[in-house]
Amino acid sequence: MENATQLLAIDTQYLQTTEMIHKYAESVGLARADVYNTEKRNWTWKKGSASIEIFILRIDLGNGYVRDFIKIFTLVMQVPQTNLLEFYRRLLELNDEKLGIKLTLQKDGNNVWGTFERDINGMDYNELVAFISDFEIWADQFDNMLEAEFPTVLQVNP
Repeated sequence: MENATQLLAIDTQYLQTTEMIHKYAESVGLARADVYNTEKRNWTWKKGSASIEIFILRIDLGNGYVRDFIKIFTLVMQVPQTNLLEFYRRLLELNDEKLGIKLTLQKDGNNVWGTFERDINGMDYNELVAFISDFEIWADQFDNMLEAEFPTVLQVNP
């Protein structure tokens, strides 16, 4: 019975978070039908030069326990072919400076991603608005900032 109660609470929070993301998109002038893909269950839109994408991911912790996380990300750029030590150092510095947002690489990948993740449990609308709007600002600046500092970076085709 405890697992069923937990799943009901998780599903309720999932639906509430989904509606909060829709509400945010609409509050900035985006139509729900234009940004939400029902098949992939994700949201995408542009903010300046950045393509913003949001998912809610369900993580199975075993023994019937699951947690849902919201993940927002953007492709920033490709890893440069030169000055790698300076480049990776700069990514770490930006991770420290840009609170809540991290710059990441996927295993065996050559792209730099701007990412934010959080467990949706207990998240309210004001928190969601703060982290999405902050993320949009930084995402729109990261590519320009890093390309100016590392001009040998190859252009990314979205």
